[in-house]
Amino acid sequence: MTQPAIELSPDARKEIAEALNQSVAETAVTTMLAQNFHWNVTGMAFGELHRLFQEIYEDHFQAQDDLAERIRALNEHAEGKLAGMLARSKVEEHDGHQSDREMVDILMKAQETIAATLGGLGELAANHGDTLTEDLAIERGRTHEKFAWMLRAHLG
Repeated sequence: MTQPAIELSPDARKEIAEALNQSVAETAVTTMLAQNFHWNVTGMAFGELHRLFQEIYEDHFQAQDDLAERIRALNEHAEGKLAGMLARSKVEEHDGHQSDREMVDILMKAQETIAATLGGLGELAANHGDTLTEDLAIERGRTHEKFAWMLRAHLG
């Protein structure tokens, strides 16, 4: 049965918010990673990758807000410090000195990481009857799997 966020136990809200903060952190780091690669990509596929990287960071920027607002709807604190996000994230920063192929591989793996994190969030939310968070996690997970597929296609 679906429970409004206000009816979830305090422990459930905290646990779900923690998983949401993990998702926000990984999404934020990947947003900057995609923007960094957008600025610095070179090579024969420049135009296509430049556009794809921009599509990714623009999507992810909005996603950060959607995920963080869900945390606030649970009446929990959304992590807003970059240092905190970097420390929490399983996705690592890169300096943009990679080849176009390396950039694609790094972003593909970041998409897979976020999709897995969101899968765990969805299961956690479902176990607590929080279908709104579960739905958000499923929707975002689908998006990240699609981006992973699009990036994988560039690698052949």
